[in-house]
Amino acid sequence: MGEISEVSGIKVLDRAVAIMIAAANRPSSLNELVEQTGLPRATAHRLATALEAHRILVRREDGRWMAGPALPGNRDHLINAARPVLDELKERTGESVQLYQLTGNTRTCIATAEPASGLHNVVPVGTELPLHSGSAARVIAAFVKPHEAFSTKDIDKIRADGWAESVEEREVGLASVSVPVLDPNGHFVAALSISGPAERLRPDPGKKWGGELVDAASKLAAAL
Repeated sequence: MGEISEVSGIKVLDRAVAIMIAAANRPSSLNELVEQTGLPRATAHRLATALEAHRILVRREDGRWMAGPALPGNRDHLINAARPVLDELKERTGESVQLYQLTGNTRTCIATAEPASGLHNVVPVGTELPLHSGSAARVIAAFVKPHEAFSTKDIDKIRADGWAESVEEREVGLASVSVPVLDPNGHFVAALSISGPAERLRPDPGKKWGGELVDAASKLAAAL
């Protein structure tokens, strides 16, 4: 049985780090987390579940926890894998491309590809946006974190189509379409988006670029 090294003097932090390290080293069941950390079963479960809520850990279909997309090393790998995919999408569509991750109660842009010229939408890396509007927010609601702003009918349609669209929902004059990027176990990793002037993408951004995005998300998922 492992022992917790309480190096920070903050017991709950040291325990959470122990759970995170154990699951990052190898996918672990609750029993295995208890064995590796020496924590009580209830404590290990509570901390692993909390880390899962923040996407620091994710749970596989077999119930084991493993490192999630919010861990810095995983994010770097995701961004590096995404760069050629985003660049190709930008060239094929002529629109701005963004990659968003769920960060608590917001979504954060972690990578972009912008056209060199022409009217386009710019979302700086690091921008935090709400979860109640926009196509990326709709994708997050459908695949990982439901939000009261979107109805069951909305969610069912997004899951059936494989993409979500919005026209002037978050910002006047802006339209977008987004798809989920899922890992091999079907866990949500990120939302991949195309955005641009509404007059160029309306009336149906999804019908225009949804297929391209779905293909791009598959390429990115295969590279993870």
